[in-house]
Amino acid sequence: MSALLEGRVAIVTGAGRGIGRAHALELARHGAKVVVNDYGVSLSGEGTGESPADEVVALIREAGGEAVANGADVADFAQAEAMVRQAIDTYGGLDVLVNNAGFVRDRMLVNTSEEEWDAVVRVHLKGHFAPLRHAGAYWRAEAKEGRQRAARVINTSSGAGLQGSVGQATYSAAKAGIAGLTLVAAQEMGRYGVTVNAIAPVARTRMTEGAFDTSAMALPEDNSPVVAWLASVEAGDVTGRVIEIDGSTITVENGWAHGPSRDHGSRWDVAAVGPALRELLAEAPTPEPVYGA
Repeated sequence: MSALLEGRVAIVTGAGRGIGRAHALELARHGAKVVVNDYGVSLSGEGTGESPADEVVALIREAGGEAVANGADVADFAQAEAMVRQAIDTYGGLDVLVNNAGFVRDRMLVNTSEEEWDAVVRVHLKGHFAPLRHAGAYWRAEAKEGRQRAARVINTSSGAGLQGSVGQATYSAAKAGIAGLTLVAAQEMGRYGVTVNAIAPVARTRMTEGAFDTSAMALPEDNSPVVAWLASVEAGDVTGRVIEIDGSTITVENGWAHGPSRDHGSRWDVAAVGPALRELLAEAPTPEPVYGA
């Protein structure tokens, strides 16, 4: 067992299966004490009555690590607060939050129902905000009491949120929101010793299988070493970044940046807008293609 995360306490949401499961096992392998969260839902978010978190906890304990299960709905504000409190009460603190929980309900935009939109945005976007809000309040209080922790947050965005994905308007919007949330949280929470980054993982999971050919895709555990390093004290100078992981390739995403511009010197008149915008678009980089286009 590596000592990279020795003594550190981590929460991993959606850790009963897939990428989250791989993260929990990897963090534990490097010495972290892990709160393994999983609400136990199907791919589309319906309750299943299963407790996959218990199996992951058992695997960690069998390997000599420490872990406890948590069944919170991470998008429920009170349950997210109780999950953070469980980590603190069980292990004496919290150092790492890995926000990973989510599900998909893929539809073309014009076929998406209001319920499908609300469910997906809730689990991904609010499911990141609520744990981050309560963990952040704890870290702020610790810092004010002179006990500042080298805290780390690793959020989960997606190439769908960064470049877009046909048939995944809701999921793409939620994952784009997570990237934006990451940038703001990194700036606001840095004063408390907290770094906030996001990954855009690529992996063959139950969320990707069936949607397209996944035979050549990376495995869930291929993403987890990056998460383990970002969770370490060593990564204290890295914050506000989105890192795509695709098997053996890691890429630092550039995101939105100011491009070519023109100052008209006064309010634009409509006749001048078209020619000016066409010139600017000709100077700007060509956008990366939307997945599935």
